[in-house]
Amino acid sequence: MNRLNTSWGDLPLTRFPADPREPLRAWDAADEYLLAHLAESGTDLSGTVAVVGDRWGALVTALAAAGAGELVQISDSYLGRRATGDNLARSGAAPGAVRLLTTQDPPPERVDVLLVRVPKSLALLEDQLHRLAPAVHAGTVVVGTGMVKEIHTSTLKLFERILGPTRTSLAVKKARLIHTTPAAGQGRPANPWPLRYALPADAPAGLAGRTVVNQAGVFCADRLDIGTRFLLRHLPQDIGRSRVADLGCGNGVVGLAVALAEPEAELVFTDESYQAVASAEENFRTHAGTARTAEFTVGDGLADVADGSVDLVLNNPPFHSHQATTDRTARRMFAESRRALRPGGELWVVGNRHLGYHVTLRRIFGNSELVAGDPKFVVLRAVKR
Repeated sequence: MNRLNTSWGDLPLTRFPADPREPLRAWDAADEYLLAHLAESGTDLSGTVAVVGDRWGALVTALAAAGAGELVQISDSYLGRRATGDNLARSGAAPGAVRLLTTQDPPPERVDVLLVRVPKSLALLEDQLHRLAPAVHAGTVVVGTGMVKEIHTSTLKLFERILGPTRTSLAVKKARLIHTTPAAGQGRPANPWPLRYALPADAPAGLAGRTVVNQAGVFCADRLDIGTRFLLRHLPQDIGRSRVADLGCGNGVVGLAVALAEPEAELVFTDESYQAVASAEENFRTHAGTARTAEFTVGDGLADVADGSVDLVLNNPPFHSHQATTDRTARRMFAESRRALRPGGELWVVGNRHLGYHVTLRRIFGNSELVAGDPKFVVLRAVKR
């Protein structure tokens, strides 16, 4: 277990789920830079401190140790929230020391210190700044942080356009800080999120021309991504009353396509993003009809699904964890799928050809079959024996 050294003590921190073989830490130089700045500048933390985008809880765990006042974390990640809870408990924080909110919850009405860990998604940053802007007042301390490669001119323009004049710090260990001075009475544009757009006329699986909604931060928020499009062209047919899980559902178009084609299928939509599941549920309600039922779960993949209770899993797994490229998430998704599938049940996966998912599937399932492929993507099928 790694320990984060702060002005308020050394804190044992892990990601979630904890894995002693996992080389990635639960914080990086951007988190360290922000915490050091708060301590060295003597920032008053006695009021309401809102922390946005705290990836694994390193920031709020340190601030709880510092005795911050009303401490609020706002996160879109179920896994990040679970890591936060574990890290707070491990560090000895009192129960309830941090109010854990999701990006779908109403934000605090007043914020005295706003700390923003810049997310990978510029759209999610834009949405969250818009949602928090009414709570910011002239005396609010606003500090953002991120690695140099994560902070662009467009990032700074968002802070400036929505909150007020913005400047950046010098780089330390390839990390920067963003300092914004709230501008009282500053006019700001309307929040463009959630975004609605019509799927293209050549969208497969009965989706052509349908309008879908994407909350900010959902993968490929303004178009049908090419990997999903390829999977939609090669979905299994005639599944009847099967129980089907759209694993890592995003905005839910894959599960929606199954629901439209198979009126008796039972659908389960699951993702670790609150924004994604909210998008999937709205799209399903809009296009599958109010009489059609489905399950919508924000969680750790299929962890909440009973063993042997699913007939078919459809999956377009991510291969990034924030800025790190890794197949860890995909491996866990495949293993969870095997557990959740009944004997004879199938996992269908779409992925970039170069990722070599067929090797991982053979290791976990003992088999892997190529359903379809092109120069960029493959659709693979694995059966639980």
